[in-house]
Amino acid sequence: MSDLPEPASKSTNPRLQALLGHQFFAPHHWKRRLVLWFGAVLVALAAILFAKASVWSYQLFLRVLSHGSWIPLILTPVVFGLLAWVTEGRLRATRGSGIPQVIGTLHIENESFRARMLSLPIAAGKMVLTLIALTVGASIGREGPTVHVGAALFYSMARRFGFDDPKAASRFILAGGAAGIAAAFNTPLAGVVFAIEELAGTFEHRFSGLLLTAVIIGGVVSLGIMGNYSYFGEVQASLPLGHAWLAVLLTGVICGLLGGLFARLILLNRHGPLALIGGLRARQPVLFAVGCGLALALLGMGSHSTIYGTGYDQARAIVQGTASMPGQGFGIEKLLANVVSYWAGIPGGIFSPALAVGAGLGQNIAHFLPGAPVAAVVLLGMSAYLAGVTGAPLTSAVIAMELTNNQDMVIPIMAACLLARAAASLFCPTPVYRDFAERMVQDFERQQASQPPAGDPDGERDESLLPAGRTSAFDESAAPADTRPINRP
Repeated sequence: MSDLPEPASKSTNPRLQALLGHQFFAPHHWKRRLVLWFGAVLVALAAILFAKASVWSYQLFLRVLSHGSWIPLILTPVVFGLLAWVTEGRLRATRGSGIPQVIGTLHIENESFRARMLSLPIAAGKMVLTLIALTVGASIGREGPTVHVGAALFYSMARRFGFDDPKAASRFILAGGAAGIAAAFNTPLAGVVFAIEELAGTFEHRFSGLLLTAVIIGGVVSLGIMGNYSYFGEVQASLPLGHAWLAVLLTGVICGLLGGLFARLILLNRHGPLALIGGLRARQPVLFAVGCGLALALLGMGSHSTIYGTGYDQARAIVQGTASMPGQGFGIEKLLANVVSYWAGIPGGIFSPALAVGAGLGQNIAHFLPGAPVAAVVLLGMSAYLAGVTGAPLTSAVIAMELTNNQDMVIPIMAACLLARAAASLFCPTPVYRDFAERMVQDFERQQASQPPAGDPDGERDESLLPAGRTSAFDESAAPADTRPINRP
């Protein structure tokens, strides 16, 4: 019997068996890859649609504005109030930029919380309500909302195709957010850096391939439809060694301080002079939003209507040095417009408006540095102010370089961003997105601690158990009772 030949199945090449048995060929992993690739395509298409619709919405506002600069005095406050009223209920998660909601869901592995933050109705509402706000001149951006939409699409697809494990869902959320920022700005490298530095706060080697794939697929779709373009066009600028490097110090310190001040203003903490503003908004959110809309309209009249919208046109004109660039007061006026727009509690982000403010401030600083190229100083101002606002110097530096297709300014930009982050910490030690997210985490934990008995059909907690001035566990701008940092994974 020992002389009989072995069965054919056992004569198969063991190396081939080992290769086919590798996890690369596992059906589960291919299912995840296909879901990921399809999700990346959807996010890219949604980002492109959102970008085009944003441009159309703002152009519609400009056509309305052409009939009279006084029209926003009536139109903007009314729509701001309506948006605040609409987002008082189930659409509350659409308020603000959306990035804190994504960070919060990465740190709270609760299915109910994630469903409320990242459901498809929330994603659709985020887009629609942001477009409505742009139609009445709100000084907001679409990039933060695109991150929110991208994370929501990926999370919904993960649940639909059976990736219910909290860790797996977290990876899909992170990939969706990265794909969103990459598609919004057409900056693939910034999408990866943003996911690591801002959203996750860490780097997971096993997940790097999934993250990169999502960004690459989204970038290919965006490239195929929109073409290879730079957000602000190519900027041929450099900063020679010598006295011109004083621009790095000035933009880093000045723009960083103002960026930190802006972050502190929109946080509206419970203590200090801003507590009165936060309390007023908590008591009368709709009327407060109406007042913010009126303040924005007055700022618009005083600035010859340059502070409305995302600020993209004005920032591009300043960066390129064209004749249509706004006046010297644009940077501060746009900063104030961003503050009142965010205070209103309406949906909308701060990325593009922050870049516009930074460009305006760089334009101002360039007047005191006749020996430095103006375009280089403006680029430093943009990146430094964004770093001061977001507290993410690496992301800000990469975004600024990719938006202008400029690699000659790598070292000066990174230096200015690091200085700006240090200066901003004097006003806002915790990065603004993470501060908002920490408030959500703390609110959720308090909500869980005061959860009603299991038989309660409504599942609602007693609002009186929340600290004074809190209206919801999902309000970005509500003030926390403490400042315990999020535990990073």
